[in-house]
Amino acid sequence: MHSFRLTGLAPELFAPLFDLSDAQLAQRGIARCIAPPDAAWPCRVSLAQAVPGEELLLLPFTHQPATSPYQASGPIYVRRGAQRAMLAPGEVPDIVRTRLISIRAYDTRHWIVDGMVREGALVGAELARLMQREDVAYVHLHNAGRGCFACLAMRCDDALA
Repeated sequence: MHSFRLTGLAPELFAPLFDLSDAQLAQRGIARCIAPPDAAWPCRVSLAQAVPGEELLLLPFTHQPATSPYQASGPIYVRRGAQRAMLAPGEVPDIVRTRLISIRAYDTRHWIVDGMVREGALVGAELARLMQREDVAYVHLHNAGRGCFACLAMRCDDALA
């Protein structure tokens, strides 16, 4: 039986950026932010919500770098010092469960083979269904409202997890 595992982005991609000045960040299209009390800023490394007062970077990120018509990038938040989330098979974090999510399933050519929008509470069941399909290699989750990349879902074998 196949399942899925959601993973955060690698922190080493972003850690050096926190040492840059605000001017250097701005030259790269990046903004340093402090999470306000009412923030709903999900970190794409930890797959957890930012804590009020926490430092983050808002930056463009190429989430679909493959050479295909679906190559894409978009804005993401990353928390300073965040550790990469490696969730248990089938686990869906709050930053997904509490949002409206766009689900994009890709094949090995990096072409979209299926897509839908679901309430976050239904994402786990939809991912489990998609991972049963032979033509699905991986799935990207996006926040449906703003279109921001949320995380990657990969197939995992329950027996090996």
